[in-house]
Parts: sequence; structure tokens; C-alpha cells
Amino acid sequence: MQAKVYVTPKAGVLDPAGKATERALHSLGFVGVHDVRLGRYITMEIDGDPADVTARVDDMCRQLLANGVIEDYRFELAESSEQ
Repeated sequence: MQAKVYVTPKAGVLDPAGKATERALHSLGFVGVHDVRLGRYITMEIDGDPADVTARVDDMCRQLLANGVIEDYRFELAESSEQ
């Protein structure tokens, strides 16, 4: 299966990279852009049945991929196209 994981800063958590990107967009003339938040997008192939893969990806996110104090995460699973 293919897992797509999205990790983003929690609401209310300072995001300096997002602010810097927002300022850069404004300096390039992209007005009306605000509240820019940067995160990570992770893809991986995982062997196993869907229920097992769901639990494993959730464990991976909680233990390593996302910092639960300052980040939220969500993930999507899809059948791998490499079968």
C-alpha cells in the first residue's frame, strides 16, 4: 500500500518558515496571501493488509514523523500501483 502523510504545525503554533514564505510572496507581488503554514509531505510504500498498515502508519506518525506537541498529522492510504 502507499501511504501519504501530511504533517503541519498546529493552529496557534509559531511558524517562522511560513511567515518568511508569506513575506517573500508579498515581495513578489502576490497580495491577498496570508496565514501561510509550511509542513511536510511524506510518501512511503508499506506491505500488509489495510487495517495493519493503518495502525502502523499512525504509530509511525506519533513516534517519529510528527511532534505531537506542536504538529498535527493526517494520512491517506491507497493501493500501490507497483503490483
